[in-house]
Amino acid sequence: MDPQMTALAALFFAVAVLYSSVGHAGASGYLAAMALLGFAPEQMRPTALTLNILVGGIGLVRFHRAGLVPWRKVLPFVSASVPMAYLAAQWQVPRETYGMLLGGLLAAAALAAWRSGERLAEVGEIPVSRPVPWPAALLAGALIGGLSGITGTGGAIFLTPLLLAMAWAHTREASGLSVAFVWLNSLAAVFGLLRSSQSFPDALPIWLAAAALGAVLGTQLGIHRWPVHRLRKSLAVVLLIASAKLLFG
Repeated sequence: MDPQMTALAALFFAVAVLYSSVGHAGASGYLAAMALLGFAPEQMRPTALTLNILVGGIGLVRFHRAGLVPWRKVLPFVSASVPMAYLAAQWQVPRETYGMLLGGLLAAAALAAWRSGERLAEVGEIPVSRPVPWPAALLAGALIGGLSGITGTGGAIFLTPLLLAMAWAHTREASGLSVAFVWLNSLAAVFGLLRSSQSFPDALPIWLAAAALGAVLGTQLGIHRWPVHRLRKSLAVVLLIASAKLLFG
């Protein structure tokens, strides 16, 4: 196999491990890896979203079996996000301006997540989980769904920090909610892309296999192994990667 394709398979495996451990599917990491290796731009978004569907699906099944997917809280977010992701995936919008703004926001969120991880390591987490107000969830879902469709991400990089900041979910519940959100948004975005006759690379099946292995390992770490403060710090790393992709990718 082409060395570039092999390198991408290894990177996709690593991204899937890290992202799936915090309830994300990894689209921003896949996009960063492809950009780093000079991948064709027109194939980056469909590839990332396809990997997202697989990794997100694995995470969704495993978090659901562990009782960590609060479906009643998922519903108000995806009611607005799914149609927006479908429509936004068909838009051709310049990303430079909002990419800089979002990159800065994600960098700030990464810093906050890392600091909260350090605090949790000292005092532990009180598992607070407040009800989600429908108006706020619908607004947030619509905005995040639109961003996920345009950028080719599932939206968890925006949703998870919001859930934790508003105390709408504790850390592991936020991971379960986010992975359900990601999977549904990514599926809607791919359907939107199919309307514009997007092509997929020949090496995609190999990349899917690598990402699937990474997702199995990552979700195991996120559900059973890693302490909550390490999950928060893992989230910080994920957000920082996504921020770097938006700012410098």
